[in-house]
Amino acid sequence: MPLVVFCGAVFGAANAAMVALLRLPAIVVTLATMVILRESLAWAREGAAVRSLPDHFQWLGMSQSAGEWTLILVAAAFFAMAAWATRNLASGRTPYAVGSDTEAARLAGIRPTLVVFFVFVFTGALAGLAGVLDAIRQPQVATDLGRDLELKVIAAVVVGGTAVTGGKGRLIGTLIGVALLSTVRPALSFLGRPPEWEKAAQGLIILLAVGSEALFRGKKERVAIA
Repeated sequence: MPLVVFCGAVFGAANAAMVALLRLPAIVVTLATMVILRESLAWAREGAAVRSLPDHFQWLGMSQSAGEWTLILVAAAFFAMAAWATRNLASGRTPYAVGSDTEAARLAGIRPTLVVFFVFVFTGALAGLAGVLDAIRQPQVATDLGRDLELKVIAAVVVGGTAVTGGKGRLIGTLIGVALLSTVRPALSFLGRPPEWEKAAQGLIILLAVGSEALFRGKKERVAIA
């Protein structure tokens, strides 16, 4: 399991090299490598799930109830540490500075390239941890585990108040965004709509959130000029 987290950090470093050093668009790089890695895994496994896992793998060898609480506590602990760090530590504030104004951050003594690089490495490691926590819930691990979560992730982050242009956002807002998006499928079922509408609803939510952010930012700029 630690090796999975390490592999996540390595893949994050590969993305970081393309984004921070080659200046390629982050959204393009991450989506492209995601598809490449996912389809390569499916090809290598010929679409077959990983079976015959040891007994102590699922739920870490505990009962389902104990395993579920363990996952919740681990996730809550990492969330709390990250939320505290982004508000109280210099290393947690520098990504906001770089995202807000790269040149101003550089003049303040911050090295934007290193900040972006290590943010990608750290989030890659967290993705590996998330993959482990998701996998231990399954009796067998499918090669497409986590498919289509990327749109939900983007929607939750944007709805939670994180600026697409960078420099603004709080983890508690993302948590609220996840909670709100979790109600989309039940709401569609209540309205008698097929589950396929969920992605369309998520896309609409992203457009509305980004559009409102752009309007608010434009209004602030006009007020500042006035």
